Order: sequence, then structure tokens, then C-alpha cells
Amino acid sequence: MSRSPERSPRRVERGAKTHTRNDSSHLPDYPEPTHLPASVLNQLFNRRLLVLLGKGGVGKTAISAAIALAASRAGLRVLAVECDERGPLASIFGRPPSYDPIEVEPRLALMLLEGAHALEEYLRMVVPGRAVLGAVFSSRLYQYFVQAAPGLRELMMLGKLYYEIQRKPADHNRWDLIVLDAPASGQALSLLNMPAVARKTFGESVVGREASNINRMLRDPQVCALIQVTTAEAMALSETLETYDALKKSDLGVSAVILSRYRSNLFAKADVNRLIKRAGQNKKLKHLNYIQGLAHEELQRASAAREALALLHKRISAPII
Repeated sequence: MSRSPERSPRRVERGAKTHTRNDSSHLPDYPEPTHLPASVLNQLFNRRLLVLLGKGGVGKTAISAAIALAASRAGLRVLAVECDERGPLASIFGRPPSYDPIEVEPRLALMLLEGAHALEEYLRMVVPGRAVLGAVFSSRLYQYFVQAAPGLRELMMLGKLYYEIQRKPADHNRWDLIVLDAPASGQALSLLNMPAVARKTFGESVVGREASNINRMLRDPQVCALIQVTTAEAMALSETLETYDALKKSDLGVSAVILSRYRSNLFAKADVNRLIKRAGQNKKLKHLNYIQGLAHEELQRASAAREALALLHKRISAPII
């Protein structure tokens, strides 16, 4: 579906940033990730669906909120979607989670996506009559079927997004962009692979054709972008690389990797030593050892971040933000 002219995204201005590297660094001179967002964000905002993936605790939900907010302020109608029923994304905006879109800012709405609810919503569209629908929902067979077929719930979750992007009637104010704060990496992989599995399982049936449509949407680089979020922490970095390889094996390309909490070298070890030496001449100054310890910890974190950046550049071909 083509975008309406008045909602075409504005270009994001590139912000200048200076930094000082540790002169003793032996790592390759890769570009700082903060030099890339303007061009990358402009490309991402031209998609219809952004799926953010990452280990718990890396800041994926906060970044999902930031991207959705930036897109809405660039003039797009944005729907930010989360899968966690505790509603961490909604809480960022001071709202409770909701199965129905709730507006939190002009052009920005939030929604909770849950498998059983998405299945019921889909059945409401295809099953005629409230009486028949009520009988279906209340039957033990239906309840057993929903519990016994978790893959179907995952498929319906993506089917809900597919409907919002491709099938929602034109007079219902379609979304320009949907930002999905996906579950943790392992669950997200199962979610993204489910349409291909369902297509093979159900063949040319209604479910099979729907799965095929969703599968095409996820693999269309003009429509969907997968964004991985990580930090320099070893476990997060390892899971990011494993997920990237798994996505590649499933023919699901990653459009960008966000290295969260990246720390540039703002000073070197020699700077700390000079500071302590000069400050030590003033007998009134206290806690110098504590300050020195904090500075060295910061240097270690910045060094780990640069090592993580080097590893990501080596293993991943997508832009690093």
C-alpha cells in the first residue's frame, strides 16, 4: 500500500558528536555507532513494520518507545505494539496495557498483542453471527484447541499485524508504521518462524494461505525490518550473534543492530593519572582514590563497548547504531 503524501516521513537531522579515543586502543578504527542513526532511521521509517528483538534487560522496550515516538513526531501515524501483558511499553507512557489501540500522543497509539485475544478477534471477522461466535468461544473443544496449539496463537498474533498493515479498510485510518516490541530472542525466533512452519503444515487451506501472506510480509525488505538490540555485556552480545545467525539461516535479514548504552572514550588513563597527580597536591581534596576507581571503571566499560562494536562489525553486515 502506498503512503499518503501528507504523511511522508521527514528526514532526521544528523547530530554532530565529538569524542576522544584511548590512544592505547588496539582495535580497528570502526565508525562510532552514533554516526549512523540519521540515514538508518530514514530508511527504517519508510517500512511498514519494525520488529525489535533482543535479550531481556538490554533496553529493547525503551528503544521501541523512542523509535515509535520519533516516527510519530516525524509525521507518521504509528502503532507501538508489545507482547508482555505486564505492559512495560505502556507504562513508559503512563498508561495501562490495552488490547485496543489507545492514543498516547498525536499520531502515536499503543496496543497489547496476545495470542488468544488475537485469535478471538480474527474469528469475529470470519464467523457470522454473535450467537455462533459465543457458542464457539464457550465450548470446551475451543478452549482445549487454543491451549493445545500454541503455534496457532503465535500465527494469529502476526496475523493481527498483517491485518493492520495490509487489510485494514482504507477508511479506518491505516497506520503508516507499526513498531513491535517482540518477546525475548528465543520466543521471538519461534514467532517469526511460525508462518513458514504453518504454511508447510496447512498447505493450501485458509490457514496455510494466511500463513503464506504473513511469511511474505516478514521477508519483504520494503515492508518489514528486523532490528536487534544488544549491549556490550557478554551474554547479551553472545545471544545477539546467535539470534543473527538463526535469522540468517531462516532467510530473515536484519536491517540494523542497536548497541545500547554505548560509551565513547571521553578520556584516557593518562588523563586520570594527571588529574590525580594534580589534585593530590591539594591537601583539602578528599576521596581521590574513590574518584580514580570510578574513572578506571568507566575506562573499562568504554573499552568493552569498543570491543563489542568491533565484534559486531566483524560478524554482522547490517548497520550498527
